[in-house]
Amino acid sequence: MGHRILVVDDDSNTARLVRLYLQKEGHTVMEAHDGEEGLAAAREKRPDLIVLDIMMPKMDGTEVCRTLRQESDVAIIMLTARTTDEDKLRGLDIGADDYVTKPFSPSELAARVRAVLRRLPGERGPDILTRGDLKLDFRRRDAFRADEPLGLTRAEFKLLGTLALQPGRVYSRDQLIEKALGMDFEGYERTIDAHIRNLRRKIESDPAHPTYVKTVYGAGYVFAEDV
Repeated sequence: MGHRILVVDDDSNTARLVRLYLQKEGHTVMEAHDGEEGLAAAREKRPDLIVLDIMMPKMDGTEVCRTLRQESDVAIIMLTARTTDEDKLRGLDIGADDYVTKPFSPSELAARVRAVLRRLPGERGPDILTRGDLKLDFRRRDAFRADEPLGLTRAEFKLLGTLALQPGRVYSRDQLIEKALGMDFEGYERTIDAHIRNLRRKIESDPAHPTYVKTVYGAGYVFAEDV
């Protein structure tokens, strides 16, 4: 079954190529050619997924993404010529679901679209999940401890949600990259550790001796079963 997809890119040739390829995949695809037009189209058309270029006139993709994240949980794939790990992490933390660098092949982008669409609401777990004194609201992408908001970044929430949905299951770093973040660029395994450290500072009473997210040495991370 096809989905409604909005492509926002000031390069009309790129937007047209993406639209034609995704239409062949069975999707209904709309176009916008600057940030302001893209934001308006997202609000009016309510797509299931947005392919969003970063460098655009009037309003760049980063600002469009931040604004949309205050209003909805629409899936977003960022397009950019920036290639560093820091740029990709920044894109995830402002709310992107995935990150594709230019130049890209249409088949690569289509594969990323399929992967993100598989993680749409309804396939992400229950609306509300409680583990100990942690509560995860998957609809709003909010997490609380003893009813106090934790202020998790989007990447931190995705990691916590993935782990908390299956207590006792050990996830390797590669599995967390694929299942929680949908990323596959080299070097990201090490960054998972940094995200887990930041996550523990927010959810654990004693981050050095975690209750919830535990390390399984040589294997990865696990959410404790006995909370």
